[in-house]
Amino acid sequence: MIRNLAAGVEAFTSNAFLVAGPPRADAPATTDDGDAGRRTLVDTGANFDVVAAVREHVSDLDAVVLTHTHSDHVENVDAVREAFGVETVGFDASTPLVDEQLPDGGTVRMGTADYEALHTPGHKDDHLCLYAPDAGVLFAGDLVFGGGGFGRTDLPEGDRGTLIDSIDRVRARVGEDLRELHAGHGASATADPLRDVETAARAARTR
Repeated sequence: MIRNLAAGVEAFTSNAFLVAGPPRADAPATTDDGDAGRRTLVDTGANFDVVAAVREHVSDLDAVVLTHTHSDHVENVDAVREAFGVETVGFDASTPLVDEQLPDGGTVRMGTADYEALHTPGHKDDHLCLYAPDAGVLFAGDLVFGGGGFGRTDLPEGDRGTLIDSIDRVRARVGEDLRELHAGHGASATADPLRDVETAARAARTR
């Protein structure tokens, strides 16, 4: 199960994805033998009660993984830590928002799948994408969005050339078997997500 807990929230927030069980948006929350795997929240969002939203679907959390530390992605970190006693994982462990570093090329278990961390700066220096090659699932943060959009580069630490390099890196890594793209904002892409990544790469070069 991959469920966007921020769907329908009428406030400024990032998406916040609950990952449990097999790594597909249409998968059940547990395997046939009842294994939810490592119940993980990808980004915590902001300006809504994400703790209550988590508890609608699972009784507990095992981890939080942060794609980056812009406020709309991390405002609920302290509430989630307090409610579930979990540690946060992210690229930059020098910030108090991150308890454990997830380095470029490292892996993190979410649900029942292993995701590779891809350091993808350009929107923010600590930005990570998370890719499960066996399942073809990508958490893209604010690097690229469904429909072919791409992350802002006019904020502190933003850089268009670096962002383009990061998109190109993701495109080269995911290959033709990309099945799902879950971005930090907007709807997830499940029809032809590779096309969205390629569209974002072209658009970032021309806008």
